[in-house]
Amino acid sequence: MKKMMRASVISIIYILSISSSWVAADEFVRDGKVLELDDSNFDKAISTFDYIFVDFYAPWCGHCKHLAPQLDKAASALFESKDSIVIAKVNADKYTRLASKYEIDGFPTLKIFMHGTPTEYRGPRQAKLIVQYLKKFVAPDVSVLDSDSSISRFVEAAGTPFPIFIGFGLNESVISDLAVKYKKKAWFSVAKDFSEDIMVLYDFDKEPALVVLHPNYNEQAIFYGPFEDKFLEDFIKQSLFPLVLPINQDSLKTLRDDERKIVVTIVEDETTEKSKELFKVLKAAASANRDLVFGYVGVKQWEDFTESFEVYKKTVLPKMIVWDGDEQYFTVIGSDSISDEDQRSQVTRFIEAYRAGSVIQKQISGPSLMGFIKSLIGIRSVYILVFVIAMIMLILTIGKEEPLRVGTREQLNAVSEAERRELHSSADKED
Repeated sequence: MKKMMRASVISIIYILSISSSWVAADEFVRDGKVLELDDSNFDKAISTFDYIFVDFYAPWCGHCKHLAPQLDKAASALFESKDSIVIAKVNADKYTRLASKYEIDGFPTLKIFMHGTPTEYRGPRQAKLIVQYLKKFVAPDVSVLDSDSSISRFVEAAGTPFPIFIGFGLNESVISDLAVKYKKKAWFSVAKDFSEDIMVLYDFDKEPALVVLHPNYNEQAIFYGPFEDKFLEDFIKQSLFPLVLPINQDSLKTLRDDERKIVVTIVEDETTEKSKELFKVLKAAASANRDLVFGYVGVKQWEDFTESFEVYKKTVLPKMIVWDGDEQYFTVIGSDSISDEDQRSQVTRFIEAYRAGSVIQKQISGPSLMGFIKSLIGIRSVYILVFVIAMIMLILTIGKEEPLRVGTREQLNAVSEAERRELHSSADKED
């Protein structure tokens, strides 16, 4: 009996020791809430979790305050779905060592740490879309689909933030390398078994075929090969964007890694029926010129940006330019604006003249450059720059109030003595 009791006690002690060591090893409690990290536990967190989404915020930042409840909802949803992604936050305004290490110069800055390696997050900021976006990073490089229903579930789960590539009748090995390379930008899958209904739905009539969907824009394109690396990669790279991309601050971030020139069409208002009809014409041109990115922007939607291309109140719109995505752009001689009549021919002539070199190269100018600077170096750096300029102006102002005396110490002492004598002399005269 004593032996049995002793064995039980030893077993309990062993279990307790195992439990306590497990708790000590896992100091982060996963309960569906956003983890709060600081200097003491940040490194441990990014080594503990394979995938961790970190919000570097400042308590005084208005955008951070609006984002916080969305992150709370996203963290809860990821916990309930048992996805291996954790959401955390760091007060980067307080923990400046971490802010400096990860080059945080604006708030909020969002980064995804995958196995300890950070990558910038440029996705949406609504809870549901954040969840869809983050699930992309823990999904298989290439999902294998074996039925019509699995294809439907895959497309529905993928949501709208990324383009979706589905290889019908393709072996996963054909696209696996490129799927790894472009994993952060698109979903990839292969369908092993599917019906004719699926072929009709996705509008392809033979296999193998690679279909790309842009759910956000209700667009799709089909590639029938050849499936050699160069041709396949060219198609994937050119299909990461819709045919005509709305230009805004978010879409400009996605264009950073694309080396193609951007044909920008500037309209008064993106939302009018007149503008939408023009965008249909641009889609046809984009389909025939995949070596260029086609985009549009409305003056009403982003006036500062359009002013950078010399678009003002008296400018005739729509106007087309070709932008290098940086500081240079090109206007086509004789094709500055587009009239309402036969816009298809006008767009075609614009592209042909650009390719023929009938252009004027210009430098971006205007007040929006300050906006570009902010986006590049961050709001925090701008505040520092403004502070430094203010201090310089203050020093210059103080310098004007009392001229600086330059000379040897003896000369300065002599001047001071002369001033004292003059002061005493004036006082004696008054007496």
